[in-house]
Amino acid sequence: MQAYVYKSLRKPDTYLYLGKRDDFDALPPAVRAPLGELVFVLELALTENRRLARADPAVVRANLQAHGFHLQFPPTVLDPMVDG
Repeated sequence: MQAYVYKSLRKPDTYLYLGKRDDFDALPPAVRAPLGELVFVLELALTENRRLARADPAVVRANLQAHGFHLQFPPTVLDPMVDG
């Protein structure tokens, strides 16, 4: 599975993963608006063996499949995209 990663210029250390490049229509307006301008930073393959620095790749893949996006928040912010 390919993922396209964008950095929020309004929210420090907040990243948006999309399953399709520039598919911002996948985001509900209430999610999109607070992010402000988004800058493309990376394309990556989310394989079974892929490791990510601050996110569980299995959770990212599940959110991309279920919602079309995944938000990665700064480590000090509770992540609502993760169950529990």
